[in-house]
Amino acid sequence: MDRIVIKNGRIVNEGTITLADIHIYKGVIQKIGDPIYAENALEIDAKGKYIIPGIIDDQVHFREPGLTHKANIFTESRAAVAGGVTSFMEMPNTNPPAATLELLEDKYAIAAQTSLANYSFFMGTTNSNADIALKIDPKNVCGIKIFMGSSTGDMLVEEPNALHKLFCESQCLIAIHSENDHIVKANLEKFKAKYGENIPVSAHAEIRSIEACVNMTEKAVGFATKCGTRLHVLHISTEEELKFFSNTIPLKDKKITSEVCVHYLWFDSSDYETLGTQIKCNPSIKEASHKKALFEALLDDRLDVIATDHAPHTWQEKQQGYLQAPSGVPLIQHSLNVMLEFYHQGKISLEKIVDKMCHKPAELFRINDRGYLREGYHADLSILDLESEWKVEKNNIVYKCGWSPFEGKTFKGKITHTFVSGHLAYHNGKFNELKMGERLRFKM
Repeated sequence: MDRIVIKNGRIVNEGTITLADIHIYKGVIQKIGDPIYAENALEIDAKGKYIIPGIIDDQVHFREPGLTHKANIFTESRAAVAGGVTSFMEMPNTNPPAATLELLEDKYAIAAQTSLANYSFFMGTTNSNADIALKIDPKNVCGIKIFMGSSTGDMLVEEPNALHKLFCESQCLIAIHSENDHIVKANLEKFKAKYGENIPVSAHAEIRSIEACVNMTEKAVGFATKCGTRLHVLHISTEEELKFFSNTIPLKDKKITSEVCVHYLWFDSSDYETLGTQIKCNPSIKEASHKKALFEALLDDRLDVIATDHAPHTWQEKQQGYLQAPSGVPLIQHSLNVMLEFYHQGKISLEKIVDKMCHKPAELFRINDRGYLREGYHADLSILDLESEWKVEKNNIVYKCGWSPFEGKTFKGKITHTFVSGHLAYHNGKFNELKMGERLRFKM
């Protein structure tokens, strides 16, 4: 329906929780107040529930094109809205990589037809495509992605002239994967010499080490400081990297920003014993002291946003030995549930969760009219039942890969409704695919 009124919800928005109604018309929030009545409107009673802006996940891998046996934009966007994620930004290391303007636009065309959530796609970089990457329009593309560390194919960028050109000439935000590839390879050779082909999964934290992360993050921050780049460092995993990020500058004025992913807040290296390669990811999950430090930095604003780095692989692929099993974890359906667990434990407020998952990604990426519940903004929002308990099981996992490291976990807190640009895309386990999401647009 064109007109919807959500009544009696507790609205979590801009640091407050208020009881109010929301009137949506043609995909836009028309009014927030109490009470609201509208003729010929679909009325939804949210009494006892909470309403939050749609989550914006700035780092996902949906595997299309070329790797669709693992996932695709259709399946993973469904998982996103089931988890309250209404907008995503997807990475370029598909097959072929999105390293030309034509291949990038091909992904947008696929999403326009198949994505239930709003979408944007990063432009990929190589040692030889800087001139092409610099042609993207910052109003239409979320940013440029540089793998300053191991990656797929030739997407590792380490040639000094290419890096200098990208950092000093880009008008777009640059997002980086920050690990020193040479340090990682040297560490791997040491473990091969010790274990041969039977390296234990627990060695992953030492192979993709603290040193590898810190070394490359320091280098990237140096480039960005010299060139005045808008630099966003993805998936921070170590306590030692936190020194590079400030909490004394308002986000709107920050040039160097940072992200933490839910798995670095939830898991630590002791979990390799039970979950093995299920939680093998890059950068690696490290000792518990890092998890604690990352959470503290999230609360005090050294870490700016929460994301997932959602990266599905098939169960069969992940059941291989350490050297063969690919890195990556499916997470987007359960990221809000992870944060709600922390809320129920008294570790974080609902207001802070919304700030880091909804408001701050919109502000950091300068997204037009999303990320907040405001009159005149796109109606991206979710309704939550915070007291409902449910268990992650095969029959309610939406990912195409069909598995989750949270399988068997009972979460407290459930997404009952998700609206994407005013369209009720998800309601109590059912999807409405009559309308797709929209392409994200950005302010200069």
